[in-house]
Amino acid sequence: MRYRGKLVAQRTSAKAQVKAVLAKHGLHPPVDDLWGPGGTRYLDELELPHAYAVKVGSLRQLVEVFDREVAMAEAETRRRLADHDGYRAIQVISGVGPILAAIFAAEIGDIGRFAGPEHLCSWAGLTPKHRESDTKVWRGRITKKGSTLVRWAAIEAISKIRGGPKIQADYHRIAERRGKHIARVAAARKLLTLVYYGLRDGEIRSLVRVDEAG
Repeated sequence: MRYRGKLVAQRTSAKAQVKAVLAKHGLHPPVDDLWGPGGTRYLDELELPHAYAVKVGSLRQLVEVFDREVAMAEAETRRRLADHDGYRAIQVISGVGPILAAIFAAEIGDIGRFAGPEHLCSWAGLTPKHRESDTKVWRGRITKKGSTLVRWAAIEAISKIRGGPKIQADYHRIAERRGKHIARVAAARKLLTLVYYGLRDGEIRSLVRVDEAG
C-alpha cells in the first residue's frame, strides 16, 4: 500500500504539471475532469507550441503508465487480502472502501499487539498530548506520533462526515461545542475503534446489531 501511495503521488504530480502548462498559456479547460472522456478530447485537440506539446504528450503517457501500475498494485493487494476476515469486515464501515481497508489491515498488522482500541488510537497519533501537575491537567493537540498512513486513512474515512449515523451525530455534537477540527479528530478515533474490533473479531458487532434491528 505504501508503494501504491507513491505511485498515486507521482501520477498526481504529472497531472498537476499538465494543468500548469495550460495555466501558463491562459487556457481554461471546459471540463472539470481533464482525465475523463471530455478532458481527453480537449487535450487531443489542444494546440500548443511544440516544446509544450511534447511535454504534455509525455506527461499524459506517464499518467497512463501510473494508472496501470496503480491498478496492478490494487489487484495484488486484493489478492493477498482475499482471505483476511478483518479486511472484509471493516469495509462495512461507512467511508471505508477496499483501499482504506487495505491500508488499515496492512499497516496495523497483528491487531493482537494492541491491548485495546485506545492503544491503537495512541499508536496512530490520534490522541491528544497530555500534561498534568498537582492541580491541573492540560490536553493539547494530537500527538501525530506513530503511523502517519493509518492516521491519514482514519481522517480520510470520515472526511465527508461518514462513518455511520452514530459517528456523524457525535461529529456534529462535538463540532458545535469545540469546533470542526476537534470533532474531525474525535470522529476519526471513533472510526478507528470500529476498525480495531473489526480486525480483531472479523466482524463489527455494533453494526451487525443495527442491521438486525433494521
